[in-house]
Parts: sequence; C-alpha cells; structure tokens
Amino acid sequence: MLVLRGLVRLLKYTSSNSPLYQSCSLVTSMEGHYWFQGVRDRYSGITVSSSEEPVTARDLEQMLQASLDQWRKERVRGVWFRVDLRHADWVPVLAKHGFTYHHAKTDFVMMVRWLPVNEPNNIPRYAHTLIGVGAFVVNDKDELLVVQERFYSRPHWKLPGGYVEINEDLGAAAVREVKEETGIEAEFVSLVAFRHVHNAAFHCSDMYFIVHMRPITNQIVMCKKELSACEWMKIERYINSPKVNKMNRFFAKQYLESCRKGVQLQASPMYHPWVKRNIMVYSIGHELHPESNSDEVQAPGEGHSACNGDPKL
Repeated sequence: MLVLRGLVRLLKYTSSNSPLYQSCSLVTSMEGHYWFQGVRDRYSGITVSSSEEPVTARDLEQMLQASLDQWRKERVRGVWFRVDLRHADWVPVLAKHGFTYHHAKTDFVMMVRWLPVNEPNNIPRYAHTLIGVGAFVVNDKDELLVVQERFYSRPHWKLPGGYVEINEDLGAAAVREVKEETGIEAEFVSLVAFRHVHNAAFHCSDMYFIVHMRPITNQIVMCKKELSACEWMKIERYINSPKVNKMNRFFAKQYLESCRKGVQLQASPMYHPWVKRNIMVYSIGHELHPESNSDEVQAPGEGHSACNGDPKL
C-alpha cells in the first residue's frame, strides 16, 4: 500500500515522461515516499545521510528537487546532507542546488543549505576552537616535570601536554599526554589557569589549559620520538630559567599563588537532565576534594559514574 500511495503522489507531481516517473526504484527504496525522509531536529532542520537513504547520482537530481519543494511547504529551515565518501558523486548535484560545504571528515562531507528567504541564516559555523592541555605535574619535593621537545627553534623547557582528543576530559587528556611523553603516571588535581588565542593552527582559536597533577610514579621513561630532554626541576629554578618563556613563568607563579591561598579550580562530575548524562563542571573552591550533599553531583562510591558523558546509573 505504501508503494502504491507513493506512486499516486509521484504521478501528481510530475509528468509521465519525467526521469523521476521512469525511476520507480526511488519510490520503493523510500518506502512509498519520493522525497528524502531524513532526521528532524528541534530547530526545524533536517539531516539526510547518503548511507541511510542511498540513491544513484542520476536519480538524485529529481529526488532532491522534490524534497526541497516539500520541505519548503513544511517550513523546514536548515537542510543538511551527510555525504559518505563512496557517494562523492552527490556533491556536484547538491552544489548545483545551492548547497555549500560546512565541514568534512576523513570519510564524509557535510553540506548545508538555508531555505527561508525572509530569515537570516542561522546555520552555526563548524567547530572553530582547538583545545590543548599543559600538565603541571608537581611531586612532594616541589619539583616540576618539564620537557624539551625534539624539534625546536631554540632551547627551552616546557610542560608536557598536547591536544585534547574527541570525547576526552581535560584531566584525562593530561594523564594520557604525561604518560605518553614521560612515562610518568599522574592524577588530576585541579586547573591552574588557561589562555585563549585566536588565528592559531588552521586559523582556529586555541584554548590551552594548565592542569595541576600529582605524580603516582617518579621514574621517567622519556619518549625519544617527541622529546630531547625530560627531568624533575625545582619550581623556583623553572621560574628563573632563561629557557622558560614568560607565559610559562606566569603559570608557575599562579600555581604557587593558588597554593598559598588554598584556591583551586576543581572538577565536579554533575548529571545534566537535558543531555541525560554526566558532564564535567569546573568551579572555584577552597578545598581540593570538597564534600557535596547535592543530589546533582555524582560522587564516586555512590553508585553513579563520575565520568563525563556517562549516563546516570
């Protein structure tokens, strides 16, 4: 019945000599509908995936036009097409109909078109900020773990660290980077500071978070592919070293100041009712591990996950 219904609607839409009429496979492949179904969002937008609703490039032209006409009637605003690499022949067809590139990954490109003519285009830009961490690892001798990169323009001492991976918390990224570069196992304590700069790598903004960490092990196993030197250095020596840049000296001084005043930026896993999972909230506190009676904070040992992104158990 669905196929027959779709065929009747198709005949009303186009003449008998149309390529769309001649391609009945479009109707059956879409379960009786001759336009893309896609997935709707709360912003009156729709996303179509080429892997979920595949058609040939030959059939795409007519089907796309029918879909656009239908979506205008339904007051759809933003139309997104996720085109897998194997369907790359969709790209010129979509471009011909006013779609532009939004972003791309290794296996797909996302194209978008804003349909309303009397509304400003509210399509958000793709992610434009890179996030990195610098690990401020301090042992019980007030020694700081410092590294020197293998490839550099001038001798320097810096903090181990790197970019945060997808779905990775700041603390987890710092733990991973320290282990990879120095072999030291460490745990997150708090945030010390962060800096924000624009037009950095790939013309993106860049946020760099300084993470105070406590070492669990002390034996350095340096990654020789990335580093030329690694050692434990007294913090005061680090601050006064000519091989340390002004910004890193500032971070070290802020760490000492926060220790003197007992103020830290702490991480608290908190359940978010809208996204229905735990998120990580960073806030100013006067204790490193404060007790909380709030039902929203998911403390370890209470039967709830303390990991960002995990569901509330």
